[in-house]
Amino acid sequence: MAPLSGMRLWRLWEASDRIRGKRLKVTIPTLLPSLEQHGRLKLDQTDRALVLGVSAATIDRLLVDTKIAAAGGKRRRVGFYSAVRREVPIRTFNDWHDPPPRFCEVDMVVLGGTSVAGSFIQTLTMVDVATGWTECMPLVTRESCLVVRAMERAQNLFPWLISGADFDNDSALMNDVVVSWCRTQKIEVTRSRAYKKNDQVFVEQKNGAVVRRLVGYGRFDGVETTRVLERLYAASRLHTNFFQPSFKLKDKRREGAEVIKRYHVPATPYERALAHPKLSKVVNRRLRELYRTLDPVALLAEMRDAQAELGTRVGASAGKLAAATSPLAPTESAAAFAKGLGNDVHLGEQRLIHRRMRKPYKKRMRMPSMVDPHLADIERWLAAEPRLTALAILGRLAEHCA
Repeated sequence: MAPLSGMRLWRLWEASDRIRGKRLKVTIPTLLPSLEQHGRLKLDQTDRALVLGVSAATIDRLLVDTKIAAAGGKRRRVGFYSAVRREVPIRTFNDWHDPPPRFCEVDMVVLGGTSVAGSFIQTLTMVDVATGWTECMPLVTRESCLVVRAMERAQNLFPWLISGADFDNDSALMNDVVVSWCRTQKIEVTRSRAYKKNDQVFVEQKNGAVVRRLVGYGRFDGVETTRVLERLYAASRLHTNFFQPSFKLKDKRREGAEVIKRYHVPATPYERALAHPKLSKVVNRRLRELYRTLDPVALLAEMRDAQAELGTRVGASAGKLAAATSPLAPTESAAAFAKGLGNDVHLGEQRLIHRRMRKPYKKRMRMPSMVDPHLADIERWLAAEPRLTALAILGRLAEHCA
Protein backbone atom coordinates (compact mmCIF):
# COMPACT_ATOMS: atom_id res chain seq x y z
CA MET A 1 0.00 0.00 0.00
CA ALA A 2 1.35 3.44 -0.90
CA PRO A 3 2.34 5.74 1.96
CA LEU A 4 -0.26 8.28 3.01
CA SER A 5 0.69 11.91 2.53
CA GLY A 6 0.43 14.21 5.55
CA MET A 7 -0.63 17.14 3.34
CA ARG A 8 -4.06 15.66 2.69
CA LEU A 9 -4.55 14.95 6.38
CA TRP A 10 -3.42 18.48 7.16
CA ARG A 11 -6.22 19.89 5.01
CA LEU A 12 -8.74 17.70 6.79
CA TRP A 13 -7.28 18.70 10.16
CA GLU A 14 -7.55 22.40 9.32
CA ALA A 15 -11.10 22.00 8.05
CA SER A 16 -12.10 20.16 11.24
CA ASP A 17 -10.85 23.00 13.50
CA ARG A 18 -7.63 21.18 14.54
CA ILE A 19 -9.10 18.35 16.56
CA ARG A 20 -7.23 15.28 17.79
CA GLY A 21 -6.67 12.08 15.84
CA LYS A 22 -9.47 10.07 17.43
CA ARG A 23 -12.07 12.72 16.68
CA LEU A 24 -10.65 13.36 13.21
CA LYS A 25 -10.92 9.64 12.44
CA VAL A 26 -14.69 9.83 13.09
CA THR A 27 -15.07 13.16 11.27
CA ILE A 28 -13.32 12.15 8.01
CA PRO A 29 -16.27 10.23 6.42
CA THR A 30 -18.53 13.25 6.98
CA LEU A 31 -16.02 15.94 6.06
CA LEU A 32 -14.36 14.39 3.00
CA PRO A 33 -17.37 14.41 0.56
CA SER A 34 -18.05 18.11 1.26
CA LEU A 35 -14.42 19.07 0.71
CA GLU A 36 -14.37 17.19 -2.60
CA GLN A 37 -17.66 18.70 -3.73
CA HIS A 38 -16.43 22.27 -3.24
CA GLY A 39 -12.99 21.61 -4.75
CA ARG A 40 -11.06 22.00 -1.52
CA LEU A 41 -9.44 18.58 -1.83
CA LYS A 42 -8.88 16.27 -4.81
CA LEU A 43 -8.09 12.60 -4.20
CA ASP A 44 -7.81 9.63 -6.50
CA GLN A 45 -9.35 6.31 -5.54
CA THR A 46 -6.16 4.99 -3.89
CA ASP A 47 -5.59 8.07 -1.71
CA ARG A 48 -9.29 8.26 -0.87
CA ALA A 49 -9.24 4.69 0.39
CA LEU A 50 -6.12 5.41 2.45
CA VAL A 51 -7.64 8.53 4.01
CA LEU A 52 -10.86 6.74 4.91
CA GLY A 53 -8.99 3.75 6.38
CA VAL A 54 -6.30 5.60 8.32
CA SER A 55 -6.12 4.92 12.06
CA ALA A 56 -6.18 7.55 14.80
CA ALA A 57 -2.59 6.73 15.84
CA THR A 58 -1.35 7.20 12.26
CA ILE A 59 -3.12 10.56 12.05
CA ASP A 60 -1.41 11.80 15.20
CA ARG A 61 1.97 10.49 14.03
CA LEU A 62 1.74 12.14 10.59
CA LEU A 63 0.59 15.48 12.04
CA VAL A 64 3.27 15.81 14.75
CA ASP A 65 5.31 18.45 12.90
CA THR A 66 2.19 20.28 11.73
CA LYS A 67 0.82 20.53 15.28
CA ILE A 68 4.16 21.82 16.57
CA ALA A 69 4.18 24.52 13.89
CA ALA A 70 0.56 25.41 14.69
CA ALA A 71 1.47 25.78 18.37
CA GLY A 72 4.20 28.30 17.58
CA GLY A 73 7.05 25.82 17.54
CA LYS A 74 6.42 24.60 21.10
CA ARG A 75 6.27 20.87 21.61
CA ARG A 76 3.83 19.73 24.27
CA ARG A 77 5.73 17.99 27.05
CA VAL A 78 4.35 14.68 28.17
CA GLY A 79 4.43 14.23 31.94
CA PHE A 80 7.11 11.93 33.29
CA TYR A 81 4.52 9.98 35.29
CA SER A 82 1.90 9.75 32.52
CA ALA A 83 2.41 5.99 32.21
CA VAL A 84 1.75 5.51 35.94
CA ARG A 85 -1.34 7.70 35.79
CA ARG A 86 -2.73 5.82 32.81
CA GLU A 87 -2.59 2.47 34.58
CA VAL A 88 -4.24 3.74 37.79
CA PRO A 89 -8.07 3.72 37.53
CA ILE A 90 -10.08 6.89 38.19
CA ARG A 91 -12.54 7.13 41.07
CA THR A 92 -14.97 10.06 41.13
CA PHE A 93 -17.01 11.37 44.06
CA ASN A 94 -19.96 9.23 42.92
CA ASP A 95 -17.99 5.96 42.88
CA TRP A 96 -17.57 5.34 46.64
CA HIS A 97 -21.01 3.77 47.31
CA ASP A 98 -20.70 3.78 51.12
CA PRO A 99 -17.40 1.84 51.49
CA PRO A 100 -16.40 0.13 54.74
CA PRO A 101 -13.58 1.56 56.89
CA ARG A 102 -10.06 1.07 55.50
CA PHE A 103 -10.55 3.12 52.29
CA CYS A 104 -8.76 6.48 52.43
CA GLU A 105 -8.37 9.63 50.40
CA VAL A 106 -4.79 10.97 50.38
CA ASP A 107 -3.62 14.49 49.63
CA MET A 108 -0.69 16.81 50.36
CA VAL A 109 -0.96 20.31 51.87
CA VAL A 110 1.74 22.82 50.96
CA LEU A 111 3.19 24.74 53.94
CA GLY A 112 5.24 27.13 51.83
CA GLY A 113 3.54 30.39 52.72
CA THR A 114 3.19 32.84 49.85
CA SER A 115 5.98 31.22 47.80
CA VAL A 116 6.57 27.66 46.63
CA ALA A 117 10.23 28.28 45.78
CA GLY A 118 12.84 26.16 47.49
CA SER A 119 12.33 23.36 49.97
CA PHE A 120 9.65 23.47 52.67
CA ILE A 121 7.50 21.15 54.75
CA GLN A 122 4.48 19.34 53.29
CA THR A 123 1.66 17.67 55.22
CA LEU A 124 0.37 14.31 54.02
CA THR A 125 -3.32 14.01 54.97
CA MET A 126 -5.11 10.65 54.99
CA VAL A 127 -8.87 10.53 55.65
CA ASP A 128 -10.98 7.39 56.05
CA VAL A 129 -14.07 7.84 53.88
CA ALA A 130 -16.46 5.83 56.06
CA THR A 131 -15.64 7.28 59.48
CA GLY A 132 -13.74 10.52 58.79
CA TRP A 133 -10.72 9.30 60.79
CA THR A 134 -7.87 11.69 59.94
CA GLU A 135 -4.11 11.22 60.13
CA CYS A 136 -1.63 14.00 59.29
CA MET A 137 2.06 13.38 58.64
CA PRO A 138 4.65 16.17 58.12
CA LEU A 139 7.25 15.66 55.39
CA VAL A 140 10.55 17.55 55.51
CA THR A 141 10.40 17.98 51.75
CA ARG A 142 8.44 16.81 48.74
CA GLU A 143 9.83 13.36 47.96
CA SER A 144 8.20 10.04 47.08
CA CYS A 145 10.28 7.94 49.51
CA LEU A 146 9.21 10.20 52.36
CA VAL A 147 5.60 9.73 51.25
CA VAL A 148 6.03 5.95 51.57
CA ARG A 149 7.53 6.31 55.07
CA ALA A 150 4.68 8.62 56.10
CA MET A 151 2.10 6.13 54.85
CA GLU A 152 3.84 3.37 56.80
CA ARG A 153 3.56 5.46 59.98
CA ALA A 154 -0.08 6.23 59.23
CA GLN A 155 -0.75 2.52 58.67
CA ASN A 156 0.45 1.90 62.24
CA LEU A 157 -1.66 4.75 63.64
CA PHE A 158 -4.95 3.81 61.97
CA PRO A 159 -7.06 1.47 64.16
CA TRP A 160 -7.53 -0.79 61.11
CA LEU A 161 -5.48 -1.86 58.10
CA ILE A 162 -5.72 0.35 55.03
CA SER A 163 -7.21 -1.44 52.01
CA GLY A 164 -7.52 1.42 49.52
CA ALA A 165 -5.85 4.76 48.79
CA ASP A 166 -7.32 7.39 46.48
CA PHE A 167 -4.70 9.93 45.34
CA ASP A 168 -4.85 13.06 43.27
CA ASN A 169 -2.60 13.52 40.21
CA ASP A 170 0.32 14.99 42.15
CA SER A 171 3.61 13.63 40.80
CA ALA A 172 4.84 13.09 44.37
CA LEU A 173 2.00 10.55 44.80
CA MET A 174 1.45 9.26 41.26
CA ASN A 175 4.84 7.64 40.67
CA ASP A 176 6.26 4.13 40.48
CA VAL A 177 7.66 4.32 44.04
CA VAL A 178 4.41 5.12 45.88
CA VAL A 179 2.10 3.12 43.61
CA SER A 180 4.38 0.07 43.66
CA TRP A 181 4.63 0.18 47.46
CA CYS A 182 0.83 0.36 47.79
CA ARG A 183 0.40 -2.66 45.56
CA THR A 184 2.95 -4.69 47.51
CA GLN A 185 0.95 -3.85 50.66
CA LYS A 186 -2.28 -5.04 48.97
CA ILE A 187 -3.65 -1.50 48.93
CA GLU A 188 -6.02 -0.71 46.06
CA VAL A 189 -4.83 2.44 44.28
CA THR A 190 -7.18 4.87 42.53
CA ARG A 191 -6.90 8.51 41.55
CA SER A 192 -9.13 11.51 40.99
CA ARG A 193 -9.68 13.29 37.72
CA ALA A 194 -7.27 16.10 36.89
CA TYR A 195 -8.41 19.53 38.13
CA LYS A 196 -11.54 18.05 39.77
CA LYS A 197 -11.31 18.88 43.47
CA ASN A 198 -14.78 17.47 44.13
CA ASP A 199 -13.46 13.97 43.50
CA GLN A 200 -11.64 14.22 46.85
CA VAL A 201 -14.22 16.03 48.95
CA PHE A 202 -13.42 14.16 52.18
CA VAL A 203 -9.71 14.95 52.33
CA GLU A 204 -10.13 18.46 50.89
CA GLN A 205 -12.52 19.28 53.73
CA LYS A 206 -10.02 18.04 56.32
CA ASN A 207 -7.21 20.01 54.67
CA GLY A 208 -9.04 23.17 55.66
CA ALA A 209 -10.81 22.10 58.85
CA VAL A 210 -7.80 20.33 60.40
CA VAL A 211 -4.46 21.22 58.78
CA ARG A 212 -5.06 24.89 58.00
CA ARG A 213 -6.86 25.45 61.30
CA LEU A 214 -3.87 24.02 63.14
CA VAL A 215 -0.91 25.55 61.29
CA GLY A 216 -2.34 28.41 59.23
CA TYR A 217 -0.74 29.56 55.98
CA GLY A 218 2.83 30.36 57.05
CA ARG A 219 6.03 28.91 55.64
CA PHE A 220 7.67 26.09 57.60
CA ASP A 221 10.97 24.39 56.84
CA GLY A 222 13.72 22.48 58.58
CA VAL A 223 14.02 19.29 60.60
CA GLU A 224 13.39 20.97 63.96
CA THR A 225 10.13 22.50 62.73
CA THR A 226 9.11 19.08 61.41
CA ARG A 227 9.55 17.63 64.91
CA VAL A 228 7.33 20.36 66.35
CA LEU A 229 4.70 19.58 63.72
CA GLU A 230 4.91 15.89 64.59
CA ARG A 231 4.20 16.78 68.22
CA LEU A 232 1.27 18.98 67.18
CA TYR A 233 -0.25 16.33 64.90
CA ALA A 234 0.25 13.60 67.54
CA ALA A 235 -1.96 15.53 69.97
CA SER A 236 -4.43 16.82 67.38
CA ARG A 237 -5.14 13.37 65.90
CA LEU A 238 -6.48 12.17 69.25
CA HIS A 239 -8.38 15.40 69.93
CA THR A 240 -9.92 15.48 66.44
CA ASN A 241 -10.77 11.79 66.07
CA PHE A 242 -12.15 11.27 69.60
CA PHE A 243 -13.62 14.64 70.63
CA GLN A 244 -14.51 16.65 67.50
CA PRO A 245 -17.95 15.82 65.99
CA SER A 246 -18.53 16.56 62.31
CA PHE A 247 -21.39 16.40 59.85
CA LYS A 248 -21.56 13.78 57.11
CA LEU A 249 -23.79 13.98 54.05
CA LYS A 250 -26.62 11.44 54.03
CA ASP A 251 -28.26 12.16 50.68
CA LYS A 252 -28.68 14.97 48.18
CA ARG A 253 -31.41 15.63 45.65
CA ARG A 254 -32.33 18.44 43.29
CA GLU A 255 -35.81 19.95 43.07
CA GLY A 256 -35.80 22.47 40.24
CA ALA A 257 -33.13 25.05 40.98
CA GLU A 258 -32.84 24.04 44.65
CA VAL A 259 -30.42 21.40 45.96
CA ILE A 260 -31.67 19.74 49.14
CA LYS A 261 -29.10 18.04 51.38
CA ARG A 262 -29.69 15.87 54.43
CA TYR A 263 -26.99 15.03 56.96
CA HIS A 264 -26.44 12.34 59.54
CA VAL A 265 -26.44 13.30 63.21
CA PRO A 266 -23.03 14.91 63.99
CA ALA A 267 -20.61 12.33 65.39
CA THR A 268 -16.90 11.91 66.00
CA PRO A 269 -14.83 9.46 63.92
CA TYR A 270 -14.52 7.38 67.08
CA GLU A 271 -18.32 7.13 67.42
CA ARG A 272 -18.76 6.30 63.73
CA ALA A 273 -16.16 3.55 64.04
CA LEU A 274 -17.93 1.98 67.05
CA ALA A 275 -21.29 2.07 65.25
CA HIS A 276 -20.02 0.62 61.97
CA PRO A 277 -20.98 -3.06 61.52
CA LYS A 278 -17.90 -3.93 59.44
CA LEU A 279 -15.38 -3.36 62.25
CA SER A 280 -14.45 -6.21 64.57
CA LYS A 281 -14.99 -6.29 68.32
CA VAL A 282 -11.21 -6.31 68.84
CA VAL A 283 -10.89 -2.92 67.13
CA ASN A 284 -13.84 -1.52 69.09
CA ARG A 285 -12.39 -2.73 72.40
CA ARG A 286 -9.00 -1.20 71.60
CA LEU A 287 -10.64 2.14 70.72
CA ARG A 288 -12.66 2.19 73.95
CA GLU A 289 -9.56 1.49 76.03
CA LEU A 290 -7.70 4.32 74.34
CA TYR A 291 -10.65 6.69 74.77
CA ARG A 292 -10.72 6.14 78.56
CA THR A 293 -7.10 7.30 78.85
CA LEU A 294 -7.53 10.59 76.97
CA ASP A 295 -7.89 14.02 78.58
CA PRO A 296 -9.15 16.58 76.02
CA VAL A 297 -7.84 19.56 78.02
CA ALA A 298 -4.35 18.04 78.24
CA LEU A 299 -4.41 17.36 74.50
CA LEU A 300 -5.53 20.92 73.79
CA ALA A 301 -2.76 22.27 76.04
CA GLU A 302 -0.17 20.23 74.13
CA MET A 303 -1.55 21.57 70.83
CA ARG A 304 -1.42 25.19 72.02
CA ASP A 305 2.14 24.73 73.28
CA ALA A 306 3.24 23.35 69.88
CA GLN A 307 1.41 26.14 68.05
CA ALA A 308 3.10 28.78 70.19
CA GLU A 309 6.48 27.32 69.24
CA LEU A 310 5.52 27.16 65.58
CA GLY A 311 4.53 30.83 65.71
CA THR A 312 8.17 31.77 66.30
CA ARG A 313 9.27 29.70 63.28
CA VAL A 314 7.01 31.08 60.57
CA GLY A 315 9.76 33.27 59.14
CA ALA A 316 12.02 36.25 59.74
CA SER A 317 9.21 38.79 59.68
CA ALA A 318 6.98 36.61 61.82
CA GLY A 319 9.81 36.15 64.34
CA LYS A 320 10.22 39.92 64.70
CA LEU A 321 6.49 40.28 65.23
CA ALA A 322 6.49 37.48 67.80
CA ALA A 323 9.27 39.17 69.77
CA ALA A 324 7.48 42.53 69.65
CA THR A 325 4.09 41.21 70.74
CA SER A 326 5.36 38.86 73.50
CA PRO A 327 3.48 35.64 72.78
CA LEU A 328 2.00 33.41 75.43
CA ALA A 329 4.44 31.54 77.62
CA PRO A 330 4.58 27.75 77.16
CA THR A 331 1.88 25.93 79.07
CA GLU A 332 3.17 24.78 82.48
CA SER A 333 0.44 22.23 83.16
CA ALA A 334 -2.95 21.09 81.90
CA ALA A 335 -4.56 22.40 85.10
CA ALA A 336 -3.12 25.90 84.65
CA PHE A 337 -4.13 25.86 81.01
CA ALA A 338 -7.69 24.81 81.88
CA LYS A 339 -7.94 27.57 84.52
CA GLY A 340 -7.06 30.23 81.96
CA LEU A 341 -9.40 29.04 79.23
CA GLY A 342 -12.43 30.94 80.52
CA ASN A 343 -10.47 34.08 81.36
CA ASP A 344 -8.64 34.45 78.04
CA VAL A 345 -11.61 33.98 75.74
CA HIS A 346 -12.18 37.73 75.46
CA LEU A 347 -8.66 38.19 74.07
CA GLY A 348 -9.60 36.42 70.85
CA GLU A 349 -7.10 34.51 68.71
CA GLN A 350 -3.77 34.13 70.52
CA ARG A 351 -1.85 31.85 68.15
CA LEU A 352 0.76 33.72 66.13
CA ILE A 353 0.57 31.30 63.20
CA HIS A 354 -2.97 32.52 62.54
CA ARG A 355 -2.36 36.21 63.06
CA ARG A 356 -2.38 38.30 59.91
CA MET A 357 0.87 40.14 59.41
CA ARG A 358 -0.29 43.75 59.01
CA LYS A 359 2.12 46.33 57.67
CA PRO A 360 2.34 49.62 59.59
CA TYR A 361 0.11 52.31 58.10
CA LYS A 362 2.04 54.93 56.19
CA LYS A 363 0.76 58.40 57.05
CA ARG A 364 0.25 60.67 54.09
CA MET A 365 0.21 64.43 54.12
CA ARG A 366 -3.18 65.95 53.39
CA MET A 367 -3.16 68.00 50.21
CA PRO A 368 -4.62 71.52 50.51
CA SER A 369 -8.14 72.01 49.20
CA MET A 370 -9.74 74.95 47.39
CA VAL A 371 -12.55 74.86 49.96
CA ASP A 372 -10.26 75.47 52.97
CA PRO A 373 -10.43 79.32 52.82
CA HIS A 374 -14.24 79.18 52.84
CA LEU A 375 -14.80 76.65 55.64
CA ALA A 376 -15.96 79.35 58.11
CA ASP A 377 -18.57 80.62 55.62
CA ILE A 378 -19.81 77.08 54.89
CA GLU A 379 -20.18 76.30 58.61
CA ARG A 380 -22.11 79.55 59.12
CA TRP A 381 -24.47 78.75 56.24
CA LEU A 382 -25.13 75.24 57.51
CA ALA A 383 -25.78 76.52 61.06
CA ALA A 384 -28.42 78.88 59.69
CA GLU A 385 -29.88 76.38 57.18
CA PRO A 386 -29.15 72.74 58.17
CA ARG A 387 -31.00 71.40 55.09
CA LEU A 388 -28.78 73.30 52.68
CA THR A 389 -27.64 71.01 49.84
CA ALA A 390 -24.15 70.65 48.39
CA LEU A 391 -25.28 72.14 45.08
CA ALA A 392 -26.66 75.22 46.84
CA ILE A 393 -23.37 75.61 48.78
CA LEU A 394 -21.41 75.28 45.53
CA GLY A 395 -23.60 77.99 43.93
CA ARG A 396 -23.03 80.38 46.81
CA LEU A 397 -19.27 79.78 46.64
CA ALA A 398 -19.33 80.54 42.92
CA GLU A 399 -21.16 83.82 43.55
CA HIS A 400 -18.85 84.70 46.43
CA CYS A 401 -15.72 84.18 44.34
CA ALA A 402 -17.07 85.86 41.18
